[in-house]
Amino acid sequence: MDNLLELYVKLVGLVLVGFILGRKLPDTVPIRIGQFLFWVGVPISIVAFLRQADLSSQIWIAPAIAYLAIFLGACLAWLGIKGQAYFTNTTPQEATQGSFILAAMVGNTGYLGFPITLAMVGQEYFAWALFYDLLGSLFGAYGLGVALASHYSGNTSNYWHVTKAIFINPALWSFGLGLLFRQVKLSTFGELSLEKVGWSVVALSLVLIGMRLSQMNSWHRLPEAGISLAIKMLLVPLVVGSTLPLLGVTGEPAQVIVLQMAMPPAFATLVIAETFNLDRDLAVTSLAVGCVALLVTLPVWLWIF
Repeated sequence: MDNLLELYVKLVGLVLVGFILGRKLPDTVPIRIGQFLFWVGVPISIVAFLRQADLSSQIWIAPAIAYLAIFLGACLAWLGIKGQAYFTNTTPQEATQGSFILAAMVGNTGYLGFPITLAMVGQEYFAWALFYDLLGSLFGAYGLGVALASHYSGNTSNYWHVTKAIFINPALWSFGLGLLFRQVKLSTFGELSLEKVGWSVVALSLVLIGMRLSQMNSWHRLPEAGISLAIKMLLVPLVVGSTLPLLGVTGEPAQVIVLQMAMPPAFATLVIAETFNLDRDLAVTSLAVGCVALLVTLPVWLWIF
């Protein structure tokens, strides 16, 4: 409970600082911060935290569980659309269907999932979150997510333009570099400095989330967003989380996996929605409401698992 309260103070405080700054600073500032984190900050933090991570367990199952959660979220969202059509005789527009499924699929396992995992479970199990995100969520968003977006938009011209982001993603390259860098011996000062830089990046990531939330002026589409969030943040973690013992994943690794599954929709869903002209209002509303809902759902998952 002490860890959770401390996390809430830091989480809410840093996001609130970002929210205030986002209202006052030029719109170019969060763009520049995002570019810095994408190309420099996040890769450095991955290298830093990966040095302390335990890679001796069955960690390679984390991406498989990520794909299971992504496919389950997509299937439940699709069934929800079909159920609405059956009971109400109304079918949402294709663009709305695409955003609805995306919001139920991919979570913010990087900018939010990493700091929450580090704070609640510790650096020793950070690799579980890292494998879940880089080998699971990343490909789920820019692989299956892009394929679905192009299907529901009827536009395939941007398909390669978006999916090539996977191959130039510096976080993915730093993951491989971090595995090699684990063999390099550093002085105590070097290790401490690298760890401090990693935590500074985490703090800046949370500030950036607040700045991006401050730019979201759309709170429409709450009913649709609520259903997609119930699938993403409640049903999927509950169903898949309950099967983790059958897969041999228990204890702290199971907590990490459940926390990653329970994250609100990723900002990548908004990027994809804008790229393929899906329902941007629904994507924005799902992101904003999901971040607020996390404050309620997080202690529930920690208690259950």
